[in-house]
Formats: sequence, structure tokens, C-alpha cells
Amino acid sequence: MAFDFFRRKPKLDDETAARVPPGQYVTEKWPVLHYGGVPTISAESWSLRVFGLIDQDPVVVTYEQLLAMPQTTMQVDIHCVTRWSRLGTQFEGVRFTDFVQGIAVKSEATHVMVHTEQGFITNLSLDDLGAPNVMLAHRADGAPLEEAHGGPVRLVVPHLYFWKSAKWVRGLELMNSDRPGFWESYGYHMRGDPWAEERYSS
Repeated sequence: MAFDFFRRKPKLDDETAARVPPGQYVTEKWPVLHYGGVPTISAESWSLRVFGLIDQDPVVVTYEQLLAMPQTTMQVDIHCVTRWSRLGTQFEGVRFTDFVQGIAVKSEATHVMVHTEQGFITNLSLDDLGAPNVMLAHRADGAPLEEAHGGPVRLVVPHLYFWKSAKWVRGLELMNSDRPGFWESYGYHMRGDPWAEERYSS
């Protein structure tokens, strides 16, 4: 109907409502939002470069090597800064804590700049990346991760607004201080906690 947009959204039960940060609405759809176009990257050509404050030459991990690491499946709630939340999204991949097990990260490293296929960057603390539900995901909802949602591999950081869960991730730069990424340099919050409504730096 033409007036569906103006209908009152169904009331959530208390348990579900408790999972939704302030200012958010729940959707069953998974909106596709990003800056720029959607790149086409085959799993065979994908790799992830880890560099910066590590006690070794830059580490390059291929898709095949990522699949050989311990795999985890989890269901998480994701929250976009544009105010939608999608509850119970299933991701499969490698926990960040498992991914860095074989990498000699220097003790002075505190933050990571995440680099993606199209030059997008976003900043995260190592503390946030060390949360148990943070992963490099290659599957979502039981299927290979679609290109529009960041396939073949994206970062998933569900406890922060979803722009921090960078699509088409290709590089992890270890740093000894924080610095703004792409959206952060345009006024988005440096951390982005949805429960504190850290949408913008002001």
C-alpha cells in the first residue's frame, strides 16, 4: 500500500528490544550501503597484508590460508550508523584473535588502520579487535559472502557501528597511536559505540 511507510512499526518484545541500541530500528533486510562502487574480487586473487608494527616482514595471507585457520560460526546483531539494526546475522570466518596468533605484533602497537580494496580506511583499537565476536568473515547466513556485502572477506566488529566492519578488507596496519580513517575524517566518531550513540565526533 502507498501508506505502508507511515504505519507504526510492530512493537518488539522486551527481550528483543533489549538488543537494540537507542535510536535504531530493526530490519530483516540487509541494506547495502558503501562509498563508491562494488569491486569484483575472486577468492583466488584475494590476499590480506599485515604490516606496520610487527617484528617481521609484512605478512601476506591468502584466501586458502585463511580457510586453513580455525573457523568459527557466530550469530551477532549488527547496527548501522544510519539507524538500522539487523538481529541474529550469521557469520563464518576466523576470529581476529586466532588470526593474529602467528603474527609477532610489537608491544607498542595499540591501534589498527584497516585498508580495503578501494582505498577506504577505518581505525580500530586492538582492544576492540580483540573482542571475542570480532572476525574476518567469508560467509554470511550460510552462503559465501556476497560482493555487495564485502565478499570475499570483510571485517565484522558487531559491538561497534557497522562502518567499522570494513568491506573488501585487504590490509591491516599496526600503529602505536590512533588516527582517523575515511569517515572519521569527515566527522564520524573515532570509535562508534552504538549503545553510547557515538555517531559523530561532536
